Amino acid sequence: MKSTNWSREETIVAFNLYCKIPFGKINKSNPEVIRLAKIIGRTPSSVGMKLGNLGRFDPELQKRGVGGLSQGSKMDEVVWNEFHGNWDSLAYESERLLLHFQNKNEALLEQESVDTPLPIGADKLQSVKVRVNQRFFRDAVLSAYDNKCCITGLDQPRLLIASHIKPWKDSDPATERTNPRNGLCLSALYDKAFDEGFMTITPEFRILLSKSLREALPHKVVQETFLRYEGKKIEMPQRFFPLKEALEWHNQLVFVR
Repeated sequence: MKSTNWSREETIVAFNLYCKIPFGKINKSNPEVIRLAKIIGRTPSSVGMKLGNLGRFDPELQKRGVGGLSQGSKMDEVVWNEFHGNWDSLAYESERLLLHFQNKNEALLEQESVDTPLPIGADKLQSVKVRVNQRFFRDAVLSAYDNKCCITGLDQPRLLIASHIKPWKDSDPATERTNPRNGLCLSALYDKAFDEGFMTITPEFRILLSKSLREALPHKVVQETFLRYEGKKIEMPQRFFPLKEALEWHNQLVFVR
């Protein structure tokens, strides 16, 4: 019979899923909850409750006055404190454990896709970790924005990008690269414009266009695609609010004024 006490390993993979499901959609009927329950041999109700228990430590939920479940184990707090803010470790360790629970070879991690170039000279393990962590980052960011572009509301996942606010190459490996708060959910055009500095998001979460983009006016495409959104506030995520420090960095060092 399965122990009622959750192990550290089970709690880590639950934390992985917690980061990938909007808090309002955490319930025993969610297909992802059902899938994880099957993998680790728990009931969907048990997994749903565990995700709710983790929610009570979430500072973003606390700011919004949303609380997780009041009950929980000491292990929940231990795992939260170990991995919250240590995103690289959470991503790789949790994905590795998921394969372990399914009796699958860890070599499968090599098949993960990646949105950014691999580090020059990276060895095989480094490359695998980059791929795994990039996939985690994308899943967490898109989930936080409910799979919608935060500027236009476009909800076609294949056209959406988990855009780094502070680019991967400039980000701290431990605290920024895989941190979902260093991400925005943008459709491809706006992701490119953001990366090139033609637009930025202010620390007040408002859209600002560069002078160089404005110089293209009254071009109809610029008018309809960009100018209509200037000054408006982005659609805020359900969790993982964008880091103001990262937005300030982008404003100062990437944005073309």
